[in-house]
Amino acid sequence: MAKKGNRVQVIMECMEHKESGMPGTSRYITTKNKKNSPDRMELKKYNPILKKVTVHREIK
Repeated sequence: MAKKGNRVQVIMECMEHKESGMPGTSRYITTKNKKNSPDRMELKKYNPILKKVTVHREIK
């Protein structure tokens, strides 16, 4: 049986791509412990559409 804990799945979306107005999106799915980090996460991830590393921020 699976453990019940504080780990939740979050979706990371590229902020540069969203602001640029180009079609498509760059999103990643990851997990975080909401007890240790209750704020929204920000990670540097690769954006294949822009072909560079950009800041991805947690959405919803």
